[in-house]
Amino acid sequence: MADKEMSQRQLRVAQEIRKIIAQFIDRGEVHNLEGIDTMVTVTNVTVSPDLKYCTVLFITSNGDYLQEVLGGLQLAANYFRKQIAARTSLRYVPEINFRVDKSFEEADRIEQLLHHPHVAQDLK
Repeated sequence: MADKEMSQRQLRVAQEIRKIIAQFIDRGEVHNLEGIDTMVTVTNVTVSPDLKYCTVLFITSNGDYLQEVLGGLQLAANYFRKQIAARTSLRYVPEINFRVDKSFEEADRIEQLLHHPHVAQDLK
């Protein structure tokens, strides 16, 4: 899936799934996340070509709670599938897998490397 671009249908389905999941998280309707004092943001959703599998990437405002949030979201995956089925007309509702989005950490690491004195000297 990482090798090919997603089709228009995959993109539309992914966007709709992202919107539905983000709405439930924002409204605080995910009971598995109650008591966890952090904000959760859905950053990206990818859907397999057959629309049967979906990966949801997310970040939190407080990195200390990543594993608790990941566990809570994974436990709520079937709840999200039911909500997606009720709000869309998909023949198959994709199986949802949640993952922590590491792209922001990687971008910070590259930014730090670019500002390192030895690299900055070479860039001039």
